[in-house]
Amino acid sequence: MLSVLRLRRLVRQVPLQTSFIFLFLLCILSVFLSSYFLYAVKRKLEPSLAAGRSADDLYVTPSRPLPFLSGVGGTLSSDGSRTDPVVLVLTWKKCNIVKYYYDANEKSLLSAQLKGFPLFLHSNLGLKDCTVNPKSPLLHVTRARQVFSGPLPGDDWTVFQSNHSTYEPVLLAKTRSAESTGLMHTSVVQDLGLHDGIQRVLFGHNLSFWLHKLVFVDALSFLTAKRLSLSLERFILVDIDDIFVGKEGTRMKVADVKALVETQNELRRSIPDFTFNLGFSGKFFHAGTDEEDRGDDLLLSYVDEFWWFPHMWSHMQPHRFHNQSVLAEQMMLNRRFAEDHSIPTHLGYAVAPHHSGVYPVHIQLYEAWKRVWDIRVTSTEEYPHLKPARFRRGFIHRGIRVLPRQTCGLFTHTIFHKDYPGGPQELERIIDGGELFLTVLLNPISIFMTHLSNYGNDRLGLFTFKRLLNFLLTWTHLKLQTLPPLQLGNKYFQLFPSDAEPLWQDPCEDKRHKDIWSKEKTCDRFPKLLLIGPQKTGAMALYLFLGMHPDLSSNYPSKETFEEIQFFSSHSYHRGIDWYMEYFPLPSNSSSDYYFEKSASYFDSDVAAARAAALLPRARIITVLSDPVERAFAWYQHQRAHADPVALKYSFHDVITASHNAPVKLQVLQKRCLAPGWYATHLSRWLEHYHHDQILVVDGQTLKTDPASVMEKIQTFLGLENQVDYHKTLAFDPKKGFWCQLLDGGKTKCLGKSKGQRYPDKQSQVFLRNYYRDGNIQLSKLLYKMGQVLPGWLREDLLNIR
Repeated sequence: MLSVLRLRRLVRQVPLQTSFIFLFLLCILSVFLSSYFLYAVKRKLEPSLAAGRSADDLYVTPSRPLPFLSGVGGTLSSDGSRTDPVVLVLTWKKCNIVKYYYDANEKSLLSAQLKGFPLFLHSNLGLKDCTVNPKSPLLHVTRARQVFSGPLPGDDWTVFQSNHSTYEPVLLAKTRSAESTGLMHTSVVQDLGLHDGIQRVLFGHNLSFWLHKLVFVDALSFLTAKRLSLSLERFILVDIDDIFVGKEGTRMKVADVKALVETQNELRRSIPDFTFNLGFSGKFFHAGTDEEDRGDDLLLSYVDEFWWFPHMWSHMQPHRFHNQSVLAEQMMLNRRFAEDHSIPTHLGYAVAPHHSGVYPVHIQLYEAWKRVWDIRVTSTEEYPHLKPARFRRGFIHRGIRVLPRQTCGLFTHTIFHKDYPGGPQELERIIDGGELFLTVLLNPISIFMTHLSNYGNDRLGLFTFKRLLNFLLTWTHLKLQTLPPLQLGNKYFQLFPSDAEPLWQDPCEDKRHKDIWSKEKTCDRFPKLLLIGPQKTGAMALYLFLGMHPDLSSNYPSKETFEEIQFFSSHSYHRGIDWYMEYFPLPSNSSSDYYFEKSASYFDSDVAAARAAALLPRARIITVLSDPVERAFAWYQHQRAHADPVALKYSFHDVITASHNAPVKLQVLQKRCLAPGWYATHLSRWLEHYHHDQILVVDGQTLKTDPASVMEKIQTFLGLENQVDYHKTLAFDPKKGFWCQLLDGGKTKCLGKSKGQRYPDKQSQVFLRNYYRDGNIQLSKLLYKMGQVLPGWLREDLLNIR
């Protein structure tokens, strides 16, 4: 069970935008990892070659078997080992790989038949010149327009032949061998289900070939009856950062500005209202050569042809400004420049240099943006991380929509085509079916980051987007369009409303994040221990005992939430990590600083575990579990002590047995009494995000009767160097009925008088024992898997069940 929980924890930590993208990536991974046999493979002599029609008749080729090719029994890798042929078989709700193997000898036949199916496979082939069958019913995004000329990657392709009408070719290609007749052979085939009632799509290679990825998207759509289908709409925004920024020789000249305008008009013929979005830093206006300065002037003469957004005046990183007023003054300089040169700044969009201050969040930036520019939308490539790019997503913070930003293979130093890293062919590979193409294919909204330097000299920015547009129009039916940033932000969160809530992460876990995080902040201020409750189990007593240890420091009390911070379980989470850190002292030079906080609402919160694991992945977690029957009654008594009118009006038995037709306030009280006691459910949620070695379950009963032994166990769990003997610091108070802190002179410091123990009536006990029976059984199994000792109350309860 724990292995399943670890897998679920891993999957949830990778926030995917859609189930479609998750399934897409899962199937790509399975190509390399799976060796599961979907069908038994039967070797068999292939039928003789029938008289075929012309190579242009795409419907005939599946029934035309390959001729025997002598001396090809499989391909050898560089070390002499055999390359295994791979067939990817996609059916609805399944993504499986068929792998089959041949003896390495020259007499091996290339043909095999899937057992029980009228389909022959021919493997270990090199293919070239791939084309799409225009009559395939599978096609949705994919356009069948021309041939992909040249060799396909790899020499271990499988092609399919069959005489049965259930098989329809999707992709076809020629063999690369010298004996090739020029006939087209099926490398991706669709099984229409006429043979056994099940529709499938079979790929004769893995998904490393870009056209396979494109067809895979359509296969998912077709096999799921459009339930996992991408819309054909794609929104594209191209930002040009660093306008007026750049050293001499890298800036735009007059001819470059004219080319920019001409290309924009050209792109508009295929992308309605396409407009380049220019980000400016006014300080660097007229900072180039005379020819480049004339380019600046010409660009401003076309000011109404483009969209504009502000960078910082001096292109400084906002996270370096700790004073919001000083930061706002810098922005005002850029605003005055815009006003002096009639640059429109009404779009409500801005981008910070190097994405500094956007994520990790620098509060001063957000507030200054709103104050000076009325910014309502921005973008960054850093949330949640730069890589992998496919996991970037947006969030909303302080009223500003933060959209995911994408790179396109162009950076400030990529100026000349011949000097592109990896050569010109590498840039073309990124565009033609590579990363840039896949970004547009798999993301309904793409905001691309480019730079001023990409539009001077060889104008790689113009080259890239013209070539990308041509490739998309050639191979897809995608409908490209653009929107101003504010409308784009609204569109994004209409498509992905769940992305609105951010998931804060530890900036020190990512070097890039740490580099653009204020140097005045430190991750050492985060707690290393969370005491997560639940309420009314003794967690408050444990909190006080922990505070007695010289190496442990708790948070400052919160007036809003009864001393607890409740950051991970409440609306305070949206205030950000800067707000959270303010509840902890500045670290001293001592290596023994060990901060902790206790918020009893964390344990049964639906969101606290995921949020805590994102920000505090290495934290230790302690939960105190007492008898859920007693815990439920203790909460009821707590509410009566605080004059809750519902608790005062109804008996405990009335509360716990209330029906779904009961008054809403009564149902709320019932849930707060009962739900935290679903220990197995809540603990499993924490195990989805933390390894079981990071979690300690404390027996609430033992904490009451022998707290010193519990504290000894906790000190070992935390790895504290200074071991405190709590037998000498705690004393039992017979009047209070529980253990208290022992002070000088033999006096004790105890919890308030409301902290005591009473028991529910017999009828309520019987009801609750039955109510929690199955949950307690699940808890015992879970604790056993975790390697933790069962609490005494749980062992007793299990014995009574038997």
